[in-house]
Amino acid sequence: MSRKVLGLDRLVAVLLGLVLIAAGAAAVAWYAGWLAQLLPGTPERLSTGPVADAVGAGWFAGACAAAAVVLAFLALWWLLAHVPRRSAPALSLPGSRDGDRLVLEADAPAGAAADALAAAPGVRSASGRTVVDRGRLVVELRAVVEPSADLEEVGRAADEVSRQLRTVIGRGDVAGRVRLSVARGDRSARVR
Repeated sequence: MSRKVLGLDRLVAVLLGLVLIAAGAAAVAWYAGWLAQLLPGTPERLSTGPVADAVGAGWFAGACAAAAVVLAFLALWWLLAHVPRRSAPALSLPGSRDGDRLVLEADAPAGAAADALAAAPGVRSASGRTVVDRGRLVVELRAVVEPSADLEEVGRAADEVSRQLRTVIGRGDVAGRVRLSVARGDRSARVR
């Protein structure tokens, strides 16, 4: 979700809250008779005659259908605006010249880094992807380690892979995230 959509959500929520608070306060003031004291000429009872006339008019059904279509499109836009778009775009590499661009698919270096991490002792498997998280490019590596793995060694391997990854991408604004999970059974201890 983008910052603009988040800001719009907050603005609409604040405005809707203020309108509901004002309407509730006005209803309580009208019921208690305070509104008639503040605004002379305020009726004590409301007539539903104008509402019945509007509902009976020929244009009412068409207006309701048009309002329903507009609200359906607004609701669809709102839902689609809240779908998280975390995939990263192609990265422009250093060394690009005017008219020529060196680009790199964002998940390619993450996959290569995951393969390098999977080759470390004690790591059963690893996967990687590049996402955009709160406007920042993040390389996520997930690794499954053996229960008997030396976590310091795995941590050093993850640090080395992350350092190499930053060198390959060549951008200082890339963040890294390594998530380790421990496997249930130890494959390295099995005898075949």
